[in-house]
Amino acid sequence: MTKNRKQAQSDRLYETILSLRDLDECKKFFSDLCTVAELRAMEQRFEVALLLSDGMIYNDILERTGASSATISRVNRSLQYGADGYQTVLPRVKEKMREDGEL
Repeated sequence: MTKNRKQAQSDRLYETILSLRDLDECKKFFSDLCTVAELRAMEQRFEVALLLSDGMIYNDILERTGASSATISRVNRSLQYGADGYQTVLPRVKEKMREDGEL
């Protein structure tokens, strides 16, 4: 498979995700796309990112989420040196959580 073809397949997935219209469609799509274990792992990593961005320490995150220290470290590296994906969405998520009374 050529690099351009692989890129097109990758782009197609992300464009598909962007086409989802609401939470229900998103849940159904990811339920079909991923295994339960994959979904739980992504959910856990995102929860770890939220907690790290709030300044919570590793031991407290481990206790609260059950994530391994390796997972917490990996997420922290992404927060610090990644592609800024977390940095883009975390403020939006936190604002929504404030609006919903979760923060």
